[in-house]
Amino acid sequence: MKKITDNIYYVGVNDRNKTLFEGLWPLPAGVSYNAYVINDEKTCLVDTVEVDFFMPFIENLQQVLGGRQLDYVVVNHMEPDHSGSLALLRKYYPGVQVIGNKKTFDMLQGFYHLTDGLVEVKNGDTLSLGATQLQFVLTPMVHWPETMMTVATAPGATASAPTALFSGDAFGCFGALNGAVVDEQMNCDGFWPEMERYYSNIVGKYGTPVQMALKKLAGVTPAYICSTHGPVWHEHVSRVIGIYDRLSRYEAEPGLVICYGTMYGNTERAAEVIATAAAEAGVKNIVMHNVSKTHHSYIIRDVFRYRGLIVGAPTYNTGLYHEMNVLMDELSQKDIKGRLFGFFGSFGWASKAVAELQRWNDEHLHYEQVGQPVEIRQSLTPETTAQCQALARAMAERL
Repeated sequence: MKKITDNIYYVGVNDRNKTLFEGLWPLPAGVSYNAYVINDEKTCLVDTVEVDFFMPFIENLQQVLGGRQLDYVVVNHMEPDHSGSLALLRKYYPGVQVIGNKKTFDMLQGFYHLTDGLVEVKNGDTLSLGATQLQFVLTPMVHWPETMMTVATAPGATASAPTALFSGDAFGCFGALNGAVVDEQMNCDGFWPEMERYYSNIVGKYGTPVQMALKKLAGVTPAYICSTHGPVWHEHVSRVIGIYDRLSRYEAEPGLVICYGTMYGNTERAAEVIATAAAEAGVKNIVMHNVSKTHHSYIIRDVFRYRGLIVGAPTYNTGLYHEMNVLMDELSQKDIKGRLFGFFGSFGWASKAVAELQRWNDEHLHYEQVGQPVEIRQSLTPETTAQCQALARAMAERL
């Protein structure tokens, strides 16, 4: 239990053991599951935690309540890492009323067979806890259809500068909390790239719904943003809103991501030629990834960050190298807009990689193609080396 304001408390937990979030995304620094209590005339819990962590969570909650009953639990998001403790919570507090929207309750019955004690809210509805007033903002598809946010306004705060925004997964990031909970009490350097990786891989497809949510919140600058993952934002509220605005508009920095697959080093050598030529042509921000070594979540994060993308891979079994094929599929699902795209490929005895990369762009990615694709038979020659350099220069000029 950690105090945020006079009557808002953090009752979340840390998961330092899980290696893959949702079975997909690496967690080198763990992850937090954040929940909050508003202790007013009426008591209100905002979200819960993954059920495996119920016991430390309920101990935190009971410490805040000090023997009082829990009147409400607001469910901003139904993913089980946030709603998983609801059924057990009802055993401790059988009279607690569950606040959510219609889509929340459809999922609540399916996941946990809870059908009673439900309070349905619509966009803009309010609830008084005493001194604190709650307002509910429906934000569908950020990043599930039932997602919503809760604005809390305590005495002394205003509608445009409320005390806290309980934002669900929005503005969250990977990484456990190491003692401190509020950003001003910690070094946040490690959280910024993990916020972008979290956004790009989990929320990234839904840029338009994120923009719609930001418009609903336009003119609102809360003192605290209380997300369900990562730090409570206070000192950096404007920065985190700006990050979401930028990423959801697919706005990119000048820079180049070069990612490649390689079996025997020939494609990798071509990637090195391209990187060198791009740097010589003035591109300062260049990142390189081996698709078989770097987890794709980091590559996707960098594609969100930089405008230029050059990919290369060998032909494999008369098709595209497997890990590159997977990455192309992942990128096509993210709906990233406004990128510049170049590509190259190699083959030993049958040419297919270049044609497949062309197909991925024509049919799925729809990025602006830059330069001429380079096809390398067996290994680099003076001619194909020059073609790689020309591809890099074309990208540099376009950037």
